[in-house]
Amino acid sequence: MSVPLSVLDLATVNGSVADSFAASVELAQHAEAWGYRRYWFAEHHNMPTIASSATSVLVGHIAGRTSRIRVGAGGIMLPNHSPLVIAEQFGTLATLYPGRIDLGLGRAPGGDQNVIRALRRDLSSSDQFPQDVVELQALLGPSAPNQLVRAIPGEGTRVPLYILGSSLFGAKLAAALGLPYSFASHFAPAALEEAVRAYRSGYQPSQEHPEPYVIAAMNVFAADTDDVARAMFTATLRERVKLFLRPGVTLGEGDADAVLASPAGQQVRQMLHYSAVGSPAVVKEQVEDFVRHADADELIVVTNAEPAARLRSYELLADAWGLTG
Repeated sequence: MSVPLSVLDLATVNGSVADSFAASVELAQHAEAWGYRRYWFAEHHNMPTIASSATSVLVGHIAGRTSRIRVGAGGIMLPNHSPLVIAEQFGTLATLYPGRIDLGLGRAPGGDQNVIRALRRDLSSSDQFPQDVVELQALLGPSAPNQLVRAIPGEGTRVPLYILGSSLFGAKLAAALGLPYSFASHFAPAALEEAVRAYRSGYQPSQEHPEPYVIAAMNVFAADTDDVARAMFTATLRERVKLFLRPGVTLGEGDADAVLASPAGQQVRQMLHYSAVGSPAVVKEQVEDFVRHADADELIVVTNAEPAARLRSYELLADAWGLTG
């Protein structure tokens, strides 16, 4: 199976934030050498274990330390920003790193209601998402006669846009606008099949994208042995449990395992439903099955593990998939 593979990095904090950024640079450089197509960061806020809040800054940081791999946002949560600011930021990136910058767009806030207030936004901001995407498209396109506001840099760069989603809303919007669609099946698997069907069946061809294009996200835990891979996966499940705790509350491994064994723990397990876990041959088969199931044109991979194990997982997957640098 020949679909391209890409990397989704949450800049997970292992040690210090500086350590996290250094690990991202190392992974991106290796991913480029191994033949991954793109390297994306996702915007999150107020999460102690995720350091990708200033997404456009990290995109530039990684693009400046690589030479060929596409780098971008998977994605920018557009309701948090004005389209003009994002057009200027990504227009600047596209000018500095021509032909290498992607801009994925989501409508979630990337945080809770406290974050929304701190960003000086409100819950209704997401209602403007379709109009904001169209405005952003226009700002990144050629200038129009008598245009009062222009993105400089930005206009004329035509930074490639991708609609991100985990429901039918994003699928239908991407189809209507003739844009590629990326589904967040690595943590919200429920609507994958229905959303992809809706996107493909309703797709309206555009000049830039005459055909629909689906990127599906999957968790991959590859290791030299099945036991090591399963241990990586279990550690990730335990960390997911901790995300649901109140601030200041801690759990040991035994307590986390007890939660995972309870009915409440099934929600955590369901979030990671689409996960490939095992040695390279096992993972390759599971990934192939998922690509067929998702009807995907490209797979973007998430591996949450300590840096050395994460690096090894991506290396083993690249080798098993037959990627070439």
